[in-house]
Amino acid sequence: MSTRAGRGEPAWPGPERVPQGPDDLLRRVARGDEQAFSSLYTMIAPRVYGLARRVLRDPAQAEEVAQEALVEVWRTAGRFDASKGSATSWVLTIAHRRAVDRVRSAQAGVERERRVAAASAETPYDDVVEEVTASLEQQQVRRCLQGLTDLQREAITLAYYSGYTYREVAEKLDTALPTIKTRMRDGLIRLRDCLGVEVGASVATAGPGRAGR
Repeated sequence: MSTRAGRGEPAWPGPERVPQGPDDLLRRVARGDEQAFSSLYTMIAPRVYGLARRVLRDPAQAEEVAQEALVEVWRTAGRFDASKGSATSWVLTIAHRRAVDRVRSAQAGVERERRVAAASAETPYDDVVEEVTASLEQQQVRRCLQGLTDLQREAITLAYYSGYTYREVAEKLDTALPTIKTRMRDGLIRLRDCLGVEVGASVATAGPGRAGR
């Protein structure tokens, strides 16, 4: 017969010992009885895991949730009210709530990942924005070109859109080279003002890449 350490008294009198159910054990757990919790754990853990397994499907997650639920039982046993139901029902309610919370958390995580992926991916929407922006810029350039003189517009178009040199532009327009350079410089300045952007001195004065030829 086992005895209480250091006292020489029986820990559980054999003939008088009565098996305790979950309700009695949970009340003892509420008083901080670790042995009672161990007994309750052994008694109810399989049912807690089984419930979590049915909700979560994944064995590893079900085991985690079962452990979390039983730890909550240890911490909150004092809240158990036998007048509202059995200890087993109370414990399984905690387990079910935690399993459902885990499912919702997983679903929320998947949704967050989906939104992040959608926001970071190169979607057709981005292509449309780029196309619209480029189209608007082209329209603005065409509008500003219309504000130039005929000579300025033709010279700039030939030099910057067709790739001709100053000398080739002068020949095509049958105009003196110094006049072409002056008209292009003045036209570029007007374009800069119309477009609302800074055109560096090198752009406004140097002309196309082959201007020096």
